Amino acid sequence: MKLSELKLTNPYLSLPQECHDPVKPTPLKGPFLIHVNEPMAEELGIDREELHTERFVEFVNGSWHPEGSEPFAMCYAGHQFGHYVPQLGDGRAVNIGTLKGWHLQLKGAGVTKYSRSGDGRAVLRSSLREYLMSEAMHGLHIETTRALAIIGSSHSVYRQEWEKGAIVLRLSPSWVRFGTFEYFAHKKRLDELEQLIEYAIAESYPHLLGKSDRYLRFFEEVVERTAKLIAKWQAVGFNHGVMNTDNMSIAGLTIDYGPYAFLDVYDHNNICNHTDAYGRYSFGNQPDVAEWNLRALLRALSPLIETGAMEEVLSGYRRLYRSAYLEEMRQKLGLDGVEEGDMDLVKHLLGVLQALQVDYTLFFRTLSRYEGEHKPLLLLGLYHTPMREWLERYDERLKYNSCSTQERHTKMLKTNPKYVLKNYMLQEAIDAAQRGEYTLVDDLFQIAHDPFAEHPEFERWAGPTPEEHRNTKLSCSS
Repeated sequence: MKLSELKLTNPYLSLPQECHDPVKPTPLKGPFLIHVNEPMAEELGIDREELHTERFVEFVNGSWHPEGSEPFAMCYAGHQFGHYVPQLGDGRAVNIGTLKGWHLQLKGAGVTKYSRSGDGRAVLRSSLREYLMSEAMHGLHIETTRALAIIGSSHSVYRQEWEKGAIVLRLSPSWVRFGTFEYFAHKKRLDELEQLIEYAIAESYPHLLGKSDRYLRFFEEVVERTAKLIAKWQAVGFNHGVMNTDNMSIAGLTIDYGPYAFLDVYDHNNICNHTDAYGRYSFGNQPDVAEWNLRALLRALSPLIETGAMEEVLSGYRRLYRSAYLEEMRQKLGLDGVEEGDMDLVKHLLGVLQALQVDYTLFFRTLSRYEGEHKPLLLLGLYHTPMREWLERYDERLKYNSCSTQERHTKMLKTNPKYVLKNYMLQEAIDAAQRGEYTLVDDLFQIAHDPFAEHPEFERWAGPTPEEHRNTKLSCSS
């Protein structure tokens, strides 16, 4: 499909006016293409030869609008670090329309009604991080928003210093957030709240349409999807960093990549957001925060759904999360079936990794080839006794497996990535991009697209994080 043949729709505009506000993107000066996600373009049906044209850059820059595009910003509220903020919204994202079920946004496309005195821009470093990370999460089989392309520019944007502006064309099956419901509930706009829940059901839970108990079942499925998403984050070692309710997807997606991090050495208490002084959004707190956020959603939905019924649903969150997390960890450990001591085995391992400061990703990738020889795993830690004791326990558990050692290896190598996009890797690509060199962006994109492959040309990124780059904290503009 040629760009001239694109026809966008705008289903979100069927909601009441207060849900959205019309806005025109403000194009960047001197735009140029940095990278395009060709697999995503193919899924959208856009011809490959169209992706490197001037018209495509204009499309991402918001200076050319396909047929049917009616740009707008979405309104929502949210609890930020536990404190309710009555109006947030798309402060630097402009929705340009929907194509094949994907809602397209230009992030960094200028001021909207919800910019709150900001400039509505995004700088190159934060844009590269979101562009690469959304593809990395997709490559890890974790539910996420995606990105089609990123452009740079000659446009100057001031943060702590002058930087160059960029725009990411990002996509999602839904941009509705917990905070979208909070906005109308706190204003007691119950008509809009009801229309919003009907919209969200049609968009993300269409199998519930027409059912008399669809509102309660909607909440039940949001709880379940959220529990499973957080279990995947914890299993892969992903720290989101800013789990405000406005950054929680009603569709169970990972959204809004800001001060995130993959764990370097395992640290249950890792904090990746330098403004998170008390560790509210630390790695280990993520399951608890998700439950807190679901309770905020429960309160927002209480005018429409009987509170006692939702309380009963939410009481099952812990069970859902633990079950999903344990299943993820069984797969990472290559365990067949279900044994009573499996969770204790996992907890024992995490204690060892924490004490020995072991690189989380490297440990599981090394374990994926384990044949009973302890030495390769012992060498990953500062000292040997705790790891040896755990491995002896692991050996005993493997006796209950029905699969062969080779079958276990095959499954584990498809579960435990060789590469995750750690912050030091991203920073290297950012530093090069700020010098006008974009080769590393393509290299990291290749890794992100298939993190389980060997990629021998990128072997230097498969080892532990260099000590000087471990546990870097980032800001929300990073």
